[in-house]
Amino acid sequence: MISLSDQWAGFFRSHSETGMGYHVVSIVLRDGRRFDQGIVTGGQLTQIRGLDQIPFSEGDIDHFIVTHATWDWKAG
Repeated sequence: MISLSDQWAGFFRSHSETGMGYHVVSIVLRDGRRFDQGIVTGGQLTQIRGLDQIPFSEGDIDHFIVTHATWDWKAG
């Protein structure tokens, strides 16, 4: 889990939620890598579909893309 700094708060407030209290996002890193189907809730990037751990830090993030690309994230 990565706690996101306040710099991202306005971005997420300006986008509708995917579900109650969360956004499904793609994460684009500064080095060009992209991770799809991440969950941001309560100011935290909590998981990325298919990964046990998040393999980067907040400082690596260039931007988010809110995709609303849902899946049964409780099932994995």
